[in-house]
Amino acid sequence: MTPPLGAWGLTGTPVPLPGGHRNVVLRVGDYVLKTTRRSETALRWLGPVHDVARAVGLNAPGLVPNNRGWLVCDGWTCEPFCPGVPTPPGQIGAKIAAFHAATRNIPQRPGFADAHTLLTAPRGGDIDLTRIPEPLVAQMRKAWAAMPSMPACIVHADLNPANILTAPDGTITVLDWDEARRDHKGFDAIEPDTATARARLAWEIACCWEIEPERARALAHKMAG
Repeated sequence: MTPPLGAWGLTGTPVPLPGGHRNVVLRVGDYVLKTTRRSETALRWLGPVHDVARAVGLNAPGLVPNNRGWLVCDGWTCEPFCPGVPTPPGQIGAKIAAFHAATRNIPQRPGFADAHTLLTAPRGGDIDLTRIPEPLVAQMRKAWAAMPSMPACIVHADLNPANILTAPDGTITVLDWDEARRDHKGFDAIEPDTATARARLAWEIACCWEIEPERARALAHKMAG
């Protein structure tokens, strides 16, 4: 896939970057271009979320508008390249807790649904439960229902060392907000309890079911075991 470099006034040869299991990720100079399935409104929702992340001490690379003012062009987005080394999520636990507390009043991301809503709703975000066998859907919903009750907030939903980079100057950047949404903060838990871990496994199966079917089936076997 070839990104529309001219839409952002970029030139050069795109270089693949690691990661991006569901999307293509390319570096062009000081910028990173990624494929996306998100709508313009779902991407613009990230602006205030990133502002809160910065307010609690975490850098979040904002999306760069193209020459027409849009955040997405031909299925691609652009953001600044951020250097750094992978960092364990445990090192930013306090900042993530502050981020959760500060985002309780931010509404749901357009087109998404949280785990509580999916106890009865058929779809939201990357999840379409109507395409998954009913017995497995029942297991997923049971797992989500077992999560301890607490106020919803915005979650990054993919905190791992590859998405947390510490720069030489100490700046900590959190990358890849593609799965961010309003949901149970357990989806960002550094050391999830058994119930939360099972709920996260159920979510991963549901998200992967059509995008990464082999992975989804393997995880489903794990959940049944």
